[in-house]
Amino acid sequence: MVSRATGRCASGKILRGTPRARRGTAVEEGWGSVGPTRRDARTASGGRPVPRRLLAAATRLFADQGYDRTSVQEIVEAAGVTKGALYHYFGSKDDLLHEIYARVLRVQQERLDAVAASSAPVAERLRAAAVDVAVTTIENLDDTKIFFQSMHRLGPEKYRQVRAERRRYHERFRALIEEGQREGVFSGATPADLVVDYHFGSLHHLSSWYRPDGALTPREVGEHLADLLLRALRP
Repeated sequence: MVSRATGRCASGKILRGTPRARRGTAVEEGWGSVGPTRRDARTASGGRPVPRRLLAAATRLFADQGYDRTSVQEIVEAAGVTKGALYHYFGSKDDLLHEIYARVLRVQQERLDAVAASSAPVAERLRAAAVDVAVTTIENLDDTKIFFQSMHRLGPEKYRQVRAERRRYHERFRALIEEGQREGVFSGATPADLVVDYHFGSLHHLSSWYRPDGALTPREVGEHLADLLLRALRP
């Protein structure tokens, strides 16, 4: 089994690799944009809020059998709730698909914003951001894999929304590169947009080769990818 690895980013926040890329669990506590999380949403089944149970069940089923082959009835049965409860928090199955990815992206955006706003040198901030997005992607590998395989199933409005959310993240990441290029810390020979595509392209392939029982922890993968990024930007 992969051992737990721990590191600290430039903003002082602890970044943790986990021993296993778990299904939809790493950011469950961050749920909160789609519906209420009041105490009356809790049930006797482990005391977990209904939205969290629905998201966990949907993530598990989408990962095991695919989005298209998973019915709403299967999701509510796996979550131990009624269809009425699902439609109270999520208007449709594609709302669940959107939230599976959106909750990961919210965590990544919050952490990137914190790193980018710190007073550390720009190279340290970019490195911390590059490591963090790799670690959080691996920690939620099923979530991101499900989304990229099925995002075309979203309705037009949700599709535009998630693209806008991803663009905001990429633009904040790109701004760190541009800052370093202006200061002469990074080479300006390669356009910042292309550098961003280079780094995130490698992240999108993680689900095809990363294995929890492999030789590298999530943190080590992030460190290697960040090193490659910074070498590509060396003046």
